[in-house]
Formats: sequence, C-alpha cells, structure tokens
Amino acid sequence: MSTIVINGKSYSGNNIVVTNGKVTIDGKDETPETKEINISVEGNIEKLKVDSCNVVSVTGAVTSVSTVSGKVKITGNVSGGVQTVSGNVDCGDVGGPINSVSGNIRNNSKEN
Repeated sequence: MSTIVINGKSYSGNNIVVTNGKVTIDGKDETPETKEINISVEGNIEKLKVDSCNVVSVTGAVTSVSTVSGKVKITGNVSGGVQTVSGNVDCGDVGGPINSVSGNIRNNSKEN
C-alpha cells in the first residue's frame, strides 16, 4: 500500500478517484476542506482517476492514469495507459496508449 498525500495530509491506499471535487481513496471519502487539490503518491498505485486538480505526482509505478484537468508527474513507469484532456504529462515508459488533448507529453525515461 502506498502513502498518498493530499494537500499535506497523509493517507494509505491503492486507488484514488477525484470526481466533482470529491476525493475517494479505496472507496472511502477523503475530500479536503479546500477547493485546491494537490495529490502526491509515494510508492506504487493501481489506479489514479482525477477529474480536476492542480498537480498529481507519483514517486513509483502506476497501472493506469486518467485526468480531465491537471499536471501529471510520474517518476516510474505506467503499465497501462495515460489519458488526459488538459494538462502536461511527465512520466517514464507507458505500456498502453497515451493521449492528451491539450498538453505536452514528456518521457523522462529516455533522458537516462
């Protein structure tokens, strides 16, 4: 199980879903009091599905990532796919499709 930090508060879990400003970790409501959402995951995580946040960063690997709006930074690899509508994606190797309607995609594994 990974450590998940949302706006400075730590949680544990494998799946994060943010929909309409509501944050759910492994099925439990963990919505912060503020409107601005910043998510940081330390370790590997299964699923990351976010409709809107400022920044999502993962120090580890991810199975799948889906965002509507927000910057995505992943230091590890993505075994599935990455999909975002608006926001830059910075990650390692991606095993599935990667799509961004409005944003840059940067593969940081090629820099080493």
